[in-house]
Amino acid sequence: MLHVILYQPEIPPNTGNVIRLCANVGATLHLIHPLGFSMDARQLRRAGLDYHELANVVEHRSLAACRESAGMRRMFALTTRATLSLYAQRFADGDAFLLGPETRGLPQDVLDGLPEEARLRIPLRPGNRSLNLSNAAAVALYEAWRQIGFGGAV
Repeated sequence: MLHVILYQPEIPPNTGNVIRLCANVGATLHLIHPLGFSMDARQLRRAGLDYHELANVVEHRSLAACRESAGMRRMFALTTRATLSLYAQRFADGDAFLLGPETRGLPQDVLDGLPEEARLRIPLRPGNRSLNLSNAAAVALYEAWRQIGFGGAV
């Protein structure tokens, strides 16, 4: 099983979209507090539609608590500050993707806690800043799922 970790997400519809994504891929979604919204926010429910019941969503008080409890194989940070492309990495079942808050990305101390090969960048055209949080999660999650053979897909 793959994992997506949203570190202090701020925008309910993005998290709702990732809930739907994780339900469709069979990944676990980990939410690191503080959240920028309530889990019963209308926008969150609307974006996630009825997929919230189909997704495995776990809330954690900190990133350290998440790493201790989740049993992840490896964790990869998606960041515009990385030099290694997402597509240069070989993924395996149990891997996790860490994405930062929409307005500021992952803090430098979190990135510094990961080896350089665990910091990945999604290729973009020159001059563009970044993808939307839920789009970035989808790109990474589907690439990893493809690499491990789309297990469980119909």
